[in-house]
Amino acid sequence: MKKGLIFALALIFGLALLIGPSPFEQNATAGKTIFVTIGTGGITGVYYPTGGAIAKMVNKKRKEYGIRATVESTGGSVFNINAIMSGDLEFGVAQSDRQYQAWNGLANWKDKGPQKDLRAVFSIHPETVDLIAAVDAGINSLQDLKGKRVNIGNIGSGYRKNAIDALVANGLDYKKDFHAESLKAAEAPGLIQDGRLDAAFYTVGHPSGYYKEATSGKRKVKFIPITNIESLLKKYPYYAKAVTLVTKFYPGAANDQDVPTFGVKATFVTSAKVPDKVVYAIVKEVFDNFETFKNLHPAYAGLTKQNMLEGLSAPFHPGALKYYKEVGLK
Repeated sequence: MKKGLIFALALIFGLALLIGPSPFEQNATAGKTIFVTIGTGGITGVYYPTGGAIAKMVNKKRKEYGIRATVESTGGSVFNINAIMSGDLEFGVAQSDRQYQAWNGLANWKDKGPQKDLRAVFSIHPETVDLIAAVDAGINSLQDLKGKRVNIGNIGSGYRKNAIDALVANGLDYKKDFHAESLKAAEAPGLIQDGRLDAAFYTVGHPSGYYKEATSGKRKVKFIPITNIESLLKKYPYYAKAVTLVTKFYPGAANDQDVPTFGVKATFVTSAKVPDKVVYAIVKEVFDNFETFKNLHPAYAGLTKQNMLEGLSAPFHPGALKYYKEVGLK
């Protein structure tokens, strides 16, 4: 009896040694540098510089925190959330609609079910869903897309779903009504200028290098109004009315006034498995250096500390919540 008990205890102890602490815990205990990767999006969007700014802030205090942050250009929201859930990324930027869908097991996560390890850190800038078209393609409304060559976005990107939602709200089927392309965002401006695309959707904060490139070429390009927004707002709680400030940010566009559309918010997310101290350090650096962060990109102009805690569906990570309580934001 005693031998059996001793054997069982030895087996349990041996398994514990085999499983061991996580790499995060091992590094933290040993005082080693903890490496974290931030998933962003295409290099022409706002996600990439956002991730870069956050990493730069944290890396300045590498000796204090023991954290080394790197940035990765990715396919966008869906990719980032899935990579965070699988442990391939520690942090990522994702549209607020994609965060909502992942947490509730909708859209791309319908088969996988609710992603209950997803955690919110903070929200960032608002993003508008925009459609641009070459003037010579004769496109003045969504209905004019019929028979045209249109990029709706790469599979796994948040803006692809936004584009499809806008199309459905206006009675269009991307599989039947036009020639839909599934290209990465960075490819579209050049292909429009080359005449290989007539129009393209994209969701991004403004001003954006994507639209500056698209509206600066020889082929004239304009922004197309997104209509039937009310039906979208009724169906999807994470959308809101918006206006793209074309005349302010894109003087090369063939528009003489700003364009109505709808939008979402960019959010910063992580996993419940990422240690509190890591999340706390990142939040602290962003919020303690709020004005510096805010001045990094014109898209952040309207940011306040309070509205960076809005538009989130997943629960706050405990590390983030700890900081917010300390400074009275929660």
